[in-house]
Amino acid sequence: MKSIYLKDITVADAQNYLQHAIAPRPICFASTIDKNGSVNLSPFSFFNLFSTNPPVVIFSPSRRVRDHTTKHTLENILEVPEVAINIVTFDMVQQVSLSSCEFPKGMDEFVKTGFTKETSVIIQPPRVKESPVQLECKVLEVKPLGKYGGSGNLVIAEILLMHIDEKILNEAGKIDQTKLDLVARMGGNWYTRASAASIFEVEKPNTMLGIGVDALPEAIRNSNILTGNNIGQLANVYELPVVDATFFDDKLKNIFQYYSVNPDEMEKELHRYAKELLNAGKVTEAWQVLLALN
Repeated sequence: MKSIYLKDITVADAQNYLQHAIAPRPICFASTIDKNGSVNLSPFSFFNLFSTNPPVVIFSPSRRVRDHTTKHTLENILEVPEVAINIVTFDMVQQVSLSSCEFPKGMDEFVKTGFTKETSVIIQPPRVKESPVQLECKVLEVKPLGKYGGSGNLVIAEILLMHIDEKILNEAGKIDQTKLDLVARMGGNWYTRASAASIFEVEKPNTMLGIGVDALPEAIRNSNILTGNNIGQLANVYELPVVDATFFDDKLKNIFQYYSVNPDEMEKELHRYAKELLNAGKVTEAWQVLLALN
């Protein structure tokens, strides 16, 4: 394991390590306006949701590493404390990247990138029409983290109005994650795509507590076949399951027939089958397979 004291390396090297390791990061595609009415459009990957009541997001236009200067987005916000945040999808990403060019102040990135201005309802900065989710925000606070290259400036913004393209909604009127096709920032030139093929669900503990890994039978807890994810799935039940006499499975029956003379090999096969079931999200069935040795 390589250990690095960040104070002992250059800011550029620290930035490289951090941006490659702390990823993927959602992208804040921010539209701002200065006191003279000039619009700026720029992406920031130091961005996330931090509160729902009130609805607050934070993003950080950091100072440029090479010369310590601030970005036009930050300068605009200090003059007009409003921002339109446009969520970035895969079919926008090349134009979004183009907007990160350091065009001279006053040059309209909407024009340079080919995005369409959509007049906002509450705030002055326009929205990006091509974005499927657009947030009209007022800036509550700007918190500088330093005066040197790489120093962040936390823009704390409250969402006042949210615009959602109806094409990404499900029948209940909620956002369907499989329809969004979001992109996120990695390190260097790398991005990642949260398309329908790459996203997955993890059952979240709610009001009932999971039993925990420490409550699992030793043979399961110390399995050389089940992965950490598998163990986590098994430990997320709210009570230790018991054998269900009505449970029937052809593959389980075959395992007992072929490995009945060798208990150690039978246990391995049961764990392999349980792993297969767990990877398919069938936790209840996997538990019954693992309990079959009892």
